[in-house]
Amino acid sequence: MSVGGSPHIDDDYEEDNDEVFLDESDIMHEVPIDDEDLPDADDSDSEHFEEVDDSVHIFTGHTGELYSVVCSPTDAALVATGGGDDKGFLWKLGQGDWASELQGHKDSVSSLAFSYDGQFLASGSLDGTVQLWNASGNQTGALDGPGGGIEWLKWHPRGHILLAGSEDSTVWMWNADKVAFLNMFAGHASSVTCGDFTPDGKTICTGSDDATLRIWNPKSGENIHVVRGHPYHTEGLTCLAISSTSTLALTGSKDGSAHIVNITTGKVISTLASQSDSIESIGFAPSDSWAAIGGLNKKLVIWDIEHSLSRGTCDHEDGVTCLTWLGAWHVATGCVDGNVRLWDSRSGECVRTFRGHSDAIQSISVSANKDYIVSASIDGTARVFEVEGLR
Repeated sequence: MSVGGSPHIDDDYEEDNDEVFLDESDIMHEVPIDDEDLPDADDSDSEHFEEVDDSVHIFTGHTGELYSVVCSPTDAALVATGGGDDKGFLWKLGQGDWASELQGHKDSVSSLAFSYDGQFLASGSLDGTVQLWNASGNQTGALDGPGGGIEWLKWHPRGHILLAGSEDSTVWMWNADKVAFLNMFAGHASSVTCGDFTPDGKTICTGSDDATLRIWNPKSGENIHVVRGHPYHTEGLTCLAISSTSTLALTGSKDGSAHIVNITTGKVISTLASQSDSIESIGFAPSDSWAAIGGLNKKLVIWDIEHSLSRGTCDHEDGVTCLTWLGAWHVATGCVDGNVRLWDSRSGECVRTFRGHSDAIQSISVSANKDYIVSASIDGTARVFEVEGLR
């Protein structure tokens, strides 16, 4: 057929259409329809699926996206959240009628941390200030010093000593009881994105966007080790975890790799093969023998620390932004798709998917009694999911 013959196709189509009719003889059986049995048009499966909400409590006090959530280590009901509305809140699980606003920050509340005994809550903001509160939400002090936004806050494991990393490449330490400056750690060449005390309280480890890990003496301020260059990270560090024995630091980076460093020697002793996207969150299992590593490549990797090999991979629908261990075997993850998932690290199976958020999850925390996961999302809400009986 010539190219010019294409109009004939339309002619044939119209002719065929003319012959398609239904008349009385084509009707085989009439079915009476009860109008009440017809589903509502807006009750479709897709819309119903989108509205699934597995949360047992929703906190809606914020007017902007949430960046941080932390549960009290001693009060199973007490939770703090901070967000882009420059506000923090203290509130209680299952008690929707009580909330205490943490007022005074002039920029986003980027980080929150409870002291080991639950007596203090510290709130850090992109305005460069840290504020101290008691468990009732009353301010007990204000700490300043950093010249840039606060990236993270960590408390000493057995004292009211607070550590903060700043965008201005410095780390600051204060005594919360006396609301007094103790030390400043300078040496990083870029934003200090992660850090912590070792569990024995004797050492500080900090990671930076300058692709280095620094190990410090808290009392003297001395920089004991700088870990950098081959075979370490090639891009900025994003997250850090320290083993319960205070001997190993596990770090993740924008370069998609994770490394284990001997804190005493400052030497890289193990490397997890590079992933395709930034690693956003990591954590040692309580036993220290395994670690969980979550990244924007949509994977949670369970890493066998002792044998330096991957035990398994838990695939997600989207990037993993945060994670936390619940007990010896289970890991909870927060995801860009707005879901919280609970995984069995031994089998790699997803035990439960918790739905309800409509946007990416930025932070998750576990209640003191381990019965609830609380998640903070870009959608402006914090949601509480019950995990009792799932572990």
